Amino acid sequence: MRVSVFTEPHRGASYDDQLRFARLVEETGFEGFFRADHYRSMGDDPGLPGPTDAWLTLAALARETSRIRLGTLVTSATFRLPGPLAVMVAQVDQMSGGRVELGIGAGWYEREHTAYGIPFPAVTERFDRLAEQLEIVTGLWRTPPGGTYSFTGDHYRLVDAPALPKPVQQPGPPVIVGGRGPKRTPELAARYADEFNMPFKTVAETAAAYERVREACDRTGRTGSGRAPLVLSAGIVVAIGRTDAEAQRRAAPLHVKSALPPEDPVVGSPAQLVDRLGEFAAVGATRVHLRLIDFDDLDHVELIAAEVLPQLDAQILRSF
Repeated sequence: MRVSVFTEPHRGASYDDQLRFARLVEETGFEGFFRADHYRSMGDDPGLPGPTDAWLTLAALARETSRIRLGTLVTSATFRLPGPLAVMVAQVDQMSGGRVELGIGAGWYEREHTAYGIPFPAVTERFDRLAEQLEIVTGLWRTPPGGTYSFTGDHYRLVDAPALPKPVQQPGPPVIVGGRGPKRTPELAARYADEFNMPFKTVAETAAAYERVREACDRTGRTGSGRAPLVLSAGIVVAIGRTDAEAQRRAAPLHVKSALPPEDPVVGSPAQLVDRLGEFAAVGATRVHLRLIDFDDLDHVELIAAEVLPQLDAQILRSF
């Protein structure tokens, strides 16, 4: 089981906060550091000192870490044009020595769009744009050196793009598509993604989503095509403590009113998290992204690293 840490800087975190956190994640043995791509908090708290851009932050972290994977869960397709996004991610991949992953979605939080003057089309158009962005970004990365790339869609048109710079990872950085959508999300994951992520839901809901994705892989011809099978991952909100009181203290932010949909957190002991990871492994997950809430709570990272990571191999083997 591959275990990364996922963070939400829009709740309130400076770049220095994120750097300190990412370095500890690397030092304590996690696979990766991923962050959300949002431009404002989702509750009444303003999230001081204010938003930090996801890809600007990851570019800086790429130069100040050496091992961990770095990426977004997930970049909003409404925020950036696909051509410049492909350039941006490829450059950060170079800056990191080939450690970047692009999680990308249709975007959903209208309030941040209206706050910063970002167009927010209807959901059907947002998914149409996401589909074209996936085609363009992966197409630019796949274009052979010296070649050009063109695309004509309903929302974007590229003419003889030089398809540069090239990322270190070939044919490109891993692409993560995820979410709760029952129709278009599985199809897009099957066609374009390297990983499908189900964020913060129950094991049963996650298993059902995985089955929809497997069916989409069959329908689109991915199954049996020779392409690598999709990595199936889960996002888990965690509030772990050595005592119940410590766990409940860490879980307190989960009770604050937010625009987020309902979630299924693990609040309790390290053993409870190990058990939940085993349950996800049993339904097909080979990777998890643990959402940790407080950037100042470095002890939370150290506790999970010390008391959860060493137990995973044995626990997950018992799950099969």
